[in-house]
Amino acid sequence: MSPVPHFRRVLLHAFLALVCLAMLYPLLWMLRGSLVPEDEIFSSPSILPTGGNVANYAEGWGANPPGFGRFLVNSIVVSAGAVIGNLVACTLAAYAFARLDFPLRKVWFALMLGTVMLPAHATLIPQYSIFTALGWVDTYLPLIVPKFLATDAFFIFLLVQFLRSIPRELDEAAEIDGCGHWRIFSRVILPLLGPALATTAIFTFIWTYEDFLGPLIYLGDIDGYTVPLGLRLFMNSMGESSYGQLFAMSVLSLLPVFAIFMFFQRRLIDGIATTGLKG
Repeated sequence: MSPVPHFRRVLLHAFLALVCLAMLYPLLWMLRGSLVPEDEIFSSPSILPTGGNVANYAEGWGANPPGFGRFLVNSIVVSAGAVIGNLVACTLAAYAFARLDFPLRKVWFALMLGTVMLPAHATLIPQYSIFTALGWVDTYLPLIVPKFLATDAFFIFLLVQFLRSIPRELDEAAEIDGCGHWRIFSRVILPLLGPALATTAIFTFIWTYEDFLGPLIYLGDIDGYTVPLGLRLFMNSMGESSYGQLFAMSVLSLLPVFAIFMFFQRRLIDGIATTGLKG
């Protein structure tokens, strides 16, 4: 075997390793900053900690009552509610667009896709007025209930594309056996949507978990704060921060996202890879 292809492969892997290191550098530097005294954080660009100081974690965990653990629980509750809402509502809406015939279906589908291009800030004031009239402000309802109304057009489109890759012959065979739309959806289609549902769940969890604007607008009680708002508490009104504690809690806040991604990584890749297929 010629050594030239082998040498090129080595160079390619070395280049990819450097790119990976460049992408991971901010995260590794933040990890180092969480393990050193605050006066040493900005003293060196190194990503290697000088010691295993965990004081920042202990101090940051209880720095802002009711404690960072409460913020983590709040974020997981809101994210879980959003995931359930999107899985239920977006799947039903996608099935309707992909399999049912109703008047102006293509028009409604185009209008639904048009909402993807509509900035969220354009509907912010009307939504806030509605939720205020309903008495939902300072609760989690504005962050969860809209998910049960199929408001995320991106996931509806993703599921519609996946449904188009499922042969209609399966629906016809189920109809011959006497199944209606609900039984076809629940017993035939839904079991085949695993990869697409996993993709929807992962992205919904991550986007909701990392959302800052929504909780900032609708949550006023510190006991109900989510992780992004909890991290904001480490910065005072003068723009000064407790960087050691901030970095420590930022590292902890990333753990649920990493756990979800690693656990569902294979299904996420399958869902993205097969979404563009059409039957």
